[in-house]
Amino acid sequence: MSLTVTVLLAVLLHGCVTLASDPDPVRDFCIANTDSATNIPCKNSSDATVEDFIFSGIKSRGRFSETGLASIPVNVNNFPGLNTLGVSLVRADFEAGGVNVPHFHPRATEVAYVLEGKIYSGFVDTKNKVFAKVLEKGEVMVFPRGLVHFQMNVGDKPATILGSFNSENPGLMKIPAAVFGCGIKEELLEKAFGLTVKDISKVRKNLHFVGSINLGITCFSVACLPLHADSNMTTNISPTSIVVEILRDDNYDDWSACMKSYMLAQDLWDFIDPADHQEGDQEVDSKTWRKKNAAALHAIQISCSPHILSRIRSIVSAKVAWDTLANSQQQLSPSHEVQSVESELSESSQSSGFVSNEMNGPLLTLYKHAHNGDWDAIKNYLSQYPDAIRAIIKPYGGTALHVAAFAGNLKVVEELVKLMSEKELEIQDDEGNTALSFAATVGITKMADCLVRKNKNLVTFVDKDNSIPLVEACLASHKDMALYLYSVTPVEFLFQDNGIHGSRFLQSAITARMLDIAFDFLHRFPYMTTTKNGVSGSNPLMALSTMPALFHSGNRLALWQQWIYSCIPMEPIATIGDNFSIYMPDEGLSGSKNITLQVLSKLHGFAINLLTFLGIKQIYDMKKIYIYSNKILRCTCEYVLNLDLEELLEANIRGAFHSGVKNGMVEFVIKLLKTCPHLMVSTDVESRHLFMSSIANRHDKVFNLLYGLEASKAPFVSFKDSSGNTLLHLAAKISPPSQLARISGAALQMQRELQWYKEVESIMNPKDKDLHNYNDQIARELFTHDHKDLLVKGEQWMKEAATSCTVVGALIITIMFTAVFTVPGGNVQETGYPVLKDDKSFKVFVVADAISLFSSSTSVVLFLGILTSRYAEEDFLESLPTKLIFGLSTLFLSIATMMVTFCAALIIMLNRRLEIVIPVVLLANIPVTSFMLLQFPLLV
Repeated sequence: MSLTVTVLLAVLLHGCVTLASDPDPVRDFCIANTDSATNIPCKNSSDATVEDFIFSGIKSRGRFSETGLASIPVNVNNFPGLNTLGVSLVRADFEAGGVNVPHFHPRATEVAYVLEGKIYSGFVDTKNKVFAKVLEKGEVMVFPRGLVHFQMNVGDKPATILGSFNSENPGLMKIPAAVFGCGIKEELLEKAFGLTVKDISKVRKNLHFVGSINLGITCFSVACLPLHADSNMTTNISPTSIVVEILRDDNYDDWSACMKSYMLAQDLWDFIDPADHQEGDQEVDSKTWRKKNAAALHAIQISCSPHILSRIRSIVSAKVAWDTLANSQQQLSPSHEVQSVESELSESSQSSGFVSNEMNGPLLTLYKHAHNGDWDAIKNYLSQYPDAIRAIIKPYGGTALHVAAFAGNLKVVEELVKLMSEKELEIQDDEGNTALSFAATVGITKMADCLVRKNKNLVTFVDKDNSIPLVEACLASHKDMALYLYSVTPVEFLFQDNGIHGSRFLQSAITARMLDIAFDFLHRFPYMTTTKNGVSGSNPLMALSTMPALFHSGNRLALWQQWIYSCIPMEPIATIGDNFSIYMPDEGLSGSKNITLQVLSKLHGFAINLLTFLGIKQIYDMKKIYIYSNKILRCTCEYVLNLDLEELLEANIRGAFHSGVKNGMVEFVIKLLKTCPHLMVSTDVESRHLFMSSIANRHDKVFNLLYGLEASKAPFVSFKDSSGNTLLHLAAKISPPSQLARISGAALQMQRELQWYKEVESIMNPKDKDLHNYNDQIARELFTHDHKDLLVKGEQWMKEAATSCTVVGALIITIMFTAVFTVPGGNVQETGYPVLKDDKSFKVFVVADAISLFSSSTSVVLFLGILTSRYAEEDFLESLPTKLIFGLSTLFLSIATMMVTFCAALIIMLNRRLEIVIPVVLLANIPVTSFMLLQFPLLV
C-alpha cells in the first residue's frame, strides 16, 4: 500500500513539473507567479488581468554596449504571460558597425526579422559551412536550433532586428564569453587556439563588455560550483531566474535589489546581513552553514558578468563577496560619493552650528562664493570641506562647478577643474546638465575648452530633454561656442539613436541661422536632412521650410538696398572642414604688441559699427544667408533625388513642400518641384494643391507658377479642397493678418483683396464661378461676408485721410492766392506792374506760386470726390485708390512748389546773399522730403 501511494505521488509531482514547461498545456494559460519562491508556478486564473498579456518593454531600445548592440529579451522572467506557451522574443538594436558576436541558443530555433537597416547575418552548420547574406528592411532569416549564428550592421544608419524563439527559455551561449570568460584552463586554450598565455590574458581583459550584452550566461567552472550540494539544494540555477540582468558596472542598485529578494526567499540573506538574523533562531551546524553559504555565493557568482566575477573568484565567503562588490561599485558611482559628502557636510554643519536644511546648510556658503566668482573664498572653504567639491547643492541640484559655469565665472571653473577628476566632471544636476551644458548656454568658449580638455566625453552627455551641449550652444545662438563644440563632438555620436542628436543639431543650427555650420555638416552627411529629431517628429528639411527669411523671396528690399545687394562681392563658400581653431586671448603679450592689438580692434569695431549704421553689414549678412540657404537646399535635393517613394514618405518631403508653399518660399518650392515633379499634384492636410495654398496665403510669386503650365493648368483650376472650396472661394476669403499688415491703410488692403479675387476669377471656367462650397456659399457671397469689417474700416480710413489732406490743400490755396498779390519788391505806382518783373528769381516765384495754387486746388477737388463717394466694394478696386493717389501726388507737388515760391521770394529780399540763402533752401527740403517718405508707401 505504501509503495502504491509513493508511486502515485511521484506521478502527480511529475505532472506538475511537466505542466510548468509543456508548450501545449491542457489549460488556456498559465500566468507565472513571480512572487513565489519556487520554480514559477501558475497564478490562479481568476486573478489574471489583461496586463498579464501585454508587455511594453521594447517600445524603445536599450542601452548600447561597447560592441554597438542593445538587446532587450522578452521571456517569462519579464513577461509572465509567456509561461508554458513555448515562445519568447528579443529586440536587438545595432549602431552603425554594431556586432552581435557569434552565439547559439541550445533550446530554440530563432527567426530574425529586420525592422530597419542593413544587417550582415548568417549561421554555421555542423559541417562548418557558412550561410550568410546582407539582409535589408523587411527580410527574414531563420537560425536552426543549436547552430552558431551572428549579425553585424553594415549600413551607415542604426538598425533594428526582432528575433522570435520557439521556446520560452531559449538559452544563450556567446562563444567569446563561453570560451574565454568562464575559467577554462589556459593550458587547454593554448593548445586549442594556438595562443600564448599573454594573448589569452589580453582577450579575457577585453571580454568585460561581451558579457554585458547577453540575455544571461551561466558559466560552470570550479569557482562557480557550490562547495557542497545534495538533493535538498537546487544547483541548476539560471541567472535570469534570479536577476533581470547580470551585474555590470552600471546596474548595481537594480541587481542588488533582485539578489536580496531572491536570498530572502531562499532563506540565505542571514549569510549576507547577520543583523537581520532573528534572536529566536537556533544556531546552525557547520555543515548546514557551509551549504547555505555555498548556495548564496553561487547565486552571486552566476549573476555577475565575467569581468565582475574576476574580482570575487577567489573569495569563499558570500558576505565578503557581497561587501566586495558593494564597495567596488560605490567607488565607481559619483552618486554614492555625493551622498557620502552630503552626509559628512551635514554632520559638520551640525557640529559648527549651521542648520543643514535645503540651502541653509554649509553648502549655501559655497553656492554664494561660486555664484559671485570669489575663488579665494572657495579655496578656503574647500580646505575645510574638501569633499564639498562634488556635493550636490539642494535645491539648486548641481555642484559648485555647475553654479560657477552658469554664472559665467571662468577663473573659478578653471581652478575647480584642476581639482576635480574626470569622473567628477561628469556629475549631472537634477535636469541632467553637466557643467559643459551650462558653459554652452552662457557661450564662454574658453570655459568649454577647459572642461573638454580634461574630459572629452562631456560633449556626449545628454540632459533630460535629450539635448547635448552642441545643441544647447545653437539654441542659445552662440556661434563661436557652436563652432568649437562642433569641432570636438564625435561624428559617430551624432548618428546614435537613429541620428536623433545629429538631426537636432542640424535643425537648431538652421533655426539659429548658423548656416555655414549646417552646410558643412549637411555637405558631409546629406542624409541627415531627412532624419527625424525624435522630439516633435520634425526634421531639418521641415525646419528649413518654415523659415522664409532665409531666402530672397522672404524679404522685401528697397531700391537702394537692392543696389547695395547687387554690388556687394562675396567670397567663394567653402566648408569648415577639420581645420578649425579657437581664438584664445594671450594674457602674456608685451606692452607695445598689446596696444597695437587694442588699436586694431577699436578700428575694426568702428568700421563694423559704421557699416551697421549704414545698413551695409545687414545686407551683407543677408546675402551670405541667401547663398548658404540655397546651397543647403541644393545639397538636400541632390540627396532626395535618390530616394524611393517609401523613403520620400518617411522623410515627409510632401509636408516640407507644402510648408514651403504656405510660407511663400518660391525658391524652395521650385527646387523641390524640379527634384520631385510628383509634388505638383500632391495636396496638404486640407486637400489643397500648391496653387490653392498660395491663394489662401496670398503668395503671388508661387501663384504665378500656374501661368507657366499653359494648357495643363485646367485640372488645377477646377479642383476642390476638403471643404468644397474652389480657387475662387479661397480668393474670396480674407487674407491672413500677416499679409494684410504688408499693405498700408485699410482702403488699400481692400483694394489688394479685390485684385486677388479678380485675378483668380479671370482664370476660372465660367461654369465654376458660381459653384457652392459645403457651406452652401458661392465665392461672391463669401467675399462679401468675410470683408464686411474691412470694408467699414476702409471707408473710415479713406474719409479721415481725405479730410486731413483737404484741410492742408485749402491752407496752401489761401497762402498761394495771397502771395501773388503781395509780390516781393512791390509794384510800380504808375503802372501797377511788379518792380522786379524782369528778374529771374521773380519769374520763378510767379511760376511756382501758380503751380502750387493749381495743384493744391486739384488736390482739394479730388479729396472732396473721395468724401462724397458711395464706398461700394467695387469703388475700392480702382475709383477710390486712383483718386487717393492723384490727390496725394498733387498735394505733394503743391507743397514742393510752395517751398520753391518761398525760397525765390527770400532770394529776392536778401539780394542773393548766399551765406543765408543756401542754409534756408536746404532747410526747405525737410518738409518736402518728410512728406514724400511718409506718404510714399501709399503710392506703391
